Parts: sequence; C-alpha cells; structure tokens
Amino acid sequence: MKMDILLGLQWGDEGKGKIVDVLSPEYDIIARFQGGPNAGHSLEIGDFKHVLHTIPSGIFRKDTVNIIGNGVVLDPVIFMNEVAKIREIAPEGLKSLYISKKAHLILPSHKTLDAASEKSKGLTKIGSTLKGIGPTYMDKTGRNGLRVGDIMCSDFKQKYDFLKSKHQQLLKQYDFEVDDVTNEEEWFKGIEVLKSFQLIECEYFVNNAINQNKKILAEGAQGTLLDIEYGSYPFVTSSNTVSSGACTGLGIAPNRLGKIYGIFKSYCTRVGSGPFPTELFDADGEYLQSKGHEFGATTGRRRRCGWMDLPTLKYSIMLNGVTDLIMTKSDVLSGMESFKVAVAYDVDGIQTEEVPFNYVDKLMPVYKEFKGWKEDISKIKSFNDLPLELKQYIEFVEKETGIPVSIVSVGPDRDETIIRK
Repeated sequence: MKMDILLGLQWGDEGKGKIVDVLSPEYDIIARFQGGPNAGHSLEIGDFKHVLHTIPSGIFRKDTVNIIGNGVVLDPVIFMNEVAKIREIAPEGLKSLYISKKAHLILPSHKTLDAASEKSKGLTKIGSTLKGIGPTYMDKTGRNGLRVGDIMCSDFKQKYDFLKSKHQQLLKQYDFEVDDVTNEEEWFKGIEVLKSFQLIECEYFVNNAINQNKKILAEGAQGTLLDIEYGSYPFVTSSNTVSSGACTGLGIAPNRLGKIYGIFKSYCTRVGSGPFPTELFDADGEYLQSKGHEFGATTGRRRRCGWMDLPTLKYSIMLNGVTDLIMTKSDVLSGMESFKVAVAYDVDGIQTEEVPFNYVDKLMPVYKEFKGWKEDISKIKSFNDLPLELKQYIEFVEKETGIPVSIVSVGPDRDETIIRK
C-alpha cells in the first residue's frame, strides 16, 4: 500500500477541505503534513459549516484516524479553541486524533515577531496572516524551536522562558510593543489540552500503517504557488507545500507515494500581496468575487480574483507529479457569457508557457476565450449531464495537461461533487 497526497495547485483556497472530507471514507488515515493555523479548510455538510485550521479535514468522519504531522507548526491556543468547537458537534472524531511529537509550537512571542516584522516592511509587506508561522519555522531551521514532545519534559518551562527571552531581544530592533501576558496564560491552557491527546512518533506510526495496508491520504495546506522554494517568492509561506513536502512532513520515503491529487479552481484567487498575472479589476472580477464568496477562511480578507492560469497549472503539475486533477468552483462560472484562460505569457514580445523567475515585470497573459453557460449545475450528479461548454473546458484542461480531471465540484456541499469513474 502507498500513501496518496491531496494538495492545492494555485495560491491556496482551492477547496482542499471539502475534497478531503469527500474522499475520507476511502481512507483509514488523514494526515496534515505542513503549514499551521494560517490554513483555513472550509467544510459544508448540509446546513453545517465549519472551518478547520490545524486539525485534518477527516475529523468529521468518525471511523477515520487524523494525524497532525511533524511538518506542521501548532498554536496551542488556536488548537484548544478548535478542539472545543469540534467537541460540541463531533466529539467522537477527537478520540482518533494523533499529534506528532516533532511538530513545532507557535509561541505568543512568535506572533508578536510576525506582526512587528510585517509592520516594519511598510508597502513591501508580504500579506502575512500574522499567526506566527514564519518566525516559528525560522526557529525550527535555526535549531531554537520548541516541539510538541517538549511539553512532557520536566524543564519545559525553562525552555519556553529561554526562547521567549530570545524573542524579546529581537523585538527591541522594532518599534513595536505588545502585552503578551494574557496570551501567555491562554497558551499554557492550550498546552494542557495538548497533553490530553495521543502524542506519537509520526514517522513510525505512518510507516507501520502503510506496512499494515492502511490507506492514508496526506492533506496539504496553502497551495503550490506559495511554496517556499517554488512559489512567487518572497510572497510565499514558510513551508514546502508541494508533494515532496509530504515525505519530510510525515517521515516517509518517496517510493511510498501513490496517487497525487491536485486541486485547482476553475478560475484563480489570491489572498494578500504578490504577483497575480491574470488578476481582474473589472466586472468579471467582481462577479467571481461575489458569486464565489471569495473571502479568506482564516483572515476574512477579500480574495483577489482572476482567470485560470494554464502556465502556472502546468508548472504545479510538474512539480508535484500530479496523477489526478480536481476542478472546484465550476459552478461559479455559471451565468457568464464567456470566460478566459491564460494559455501563455508574452514577455517582451516573446511567448512562453514557462513561469519565469520574475513574472511581475513585462509579462502579459495570452488568453483563450470560452463560451459560458447559463444553467445552475449545483444539483447535477453525472458528468454527462453537465453543460456542453463546461465539458469542453474540462476536456481542454485534460488535453493541455495530459492529466485526467477525476473530480468536478459543482457546489460547496460535500454532496455537490461529481466523481468520474
């Protein structure tokens, strides 16, 4: 048995939470492998709506084991609040939640550093969610971090105080002051909640599960174009969002990977700063933003909207080794007379399908226009019953990428999903 991966191919917000929830009955284990509470995985099940930030999206399936892997950074306060909400609506799922001892902890002072750093950048700020993600990963690579397993050590408080003192020294470089006392009290309450869960050696747990022929789905956060190595740097997150990150984030070898599901919206969105070649500033952009309810699940910020970008989609497919594509929010295009897809870039009069090192300056998208459709598709259950125009769009993506679109999401609810056999 091999481990499958599901991840985003754009700038995040592709609908990973919903699709993990849809696929989870086929899996024994759902495992988060990177990122932190800057993720916002939205699930809609009938009249029930919920946003997950740290806990994997299989938590509402009672027979599914969920793992927070070592590549994740965890804020005890956000985790505690998330657990409290889940306990009210689906307490059974929490009994099968496991947390890697090697996952790193976000301290209150990490969040202060994040805010101070972002403020100091002025107009060049990257659009951080201010959750302390970047400073926590910096401490991880700088070999200063605190890990979940440390909370069981007798000298944990001393380790905490040492790292907090280090952060206070760094904060003196910024004209930024904040009182962390209240946050610190809540933080230690969160540590006590963490202690009530099963803390594991994630690498052994996952590999043993594979050896026992358990079906595992690794769940990514953010999106490929926010990867620290291959995203639109420096407007990126602080972890590896690509499929190779699942190996380091859970402790498995590359030869144990199976299917790699890549999710993309029928159009593109982005939250925060950074390049966005196909961004729209007209009525079409307003239509996508309004009909798609494009607000960040974590920040609440309005998402920037634009046409689908085929060069970046192909780029993400290449980096991840995608075997199956999943198109989401196809229903948002309903009602448009026409829509466009960027099929190449024009750079100084030369067309290219490659994503350049700096794709901000002198880059113009080259578009192909598609005819739209009028009908509501949210209740359609069969691919054959979809509007001809949507089927032609999907077939175009398959031809251009060489990868099958195996799932089409036609609405936000878990039942509004077409799985192609």
